[in-house]
Amino acid sequence: MTYAPPSGVLTTILPCNDLDISERFYNRLGFARAGGKASEEFTDTYRMLSNGRGGFLHLTEAVEGWLVPGKNPFGLYLYAEDVDTLAAALGAEVLGNGPENKPWGMYEFALSDPDQTLVRVGWPTRLRQPD
Repeated sequence: MTYAPPSGVLTTILPCNDLDISERFYNRLGFARAGGKASEEFTDTYRMLSNGRGGFLHLTEAVEGWLVPGKNPFGLYLYAEDVDTLAAALGAEVLGNGPENKPWGMYEFALSDPDQTLVRVGWPTRLRQPD
């Protein structure tokens, strides 16, 4: 049986230069293939990932010229309660000084995926458990 997301869910389709490398990167953020024959048929050009908690991400093979090094216009935001755990697991890939409270009310950190897509991981500051 193939998993289907609830009606009304919006999913990002992210172009990638190397699907295998990108898939491994997003696996580290908790995303894996949703499974089923339909997703396996297109593994050379398209990957459907899910984190099992309502997050979905589709990876597609980039058309030549879409992803110019240093000029990737794409960005993703992952809401995750375990911000510190994810930052520690990603180590040196985390940009700046790691997770911090932002003026817009989020506790977050940022990193770049293999194609320099900006990925921010955060959770609302007001919902964080006291340290």
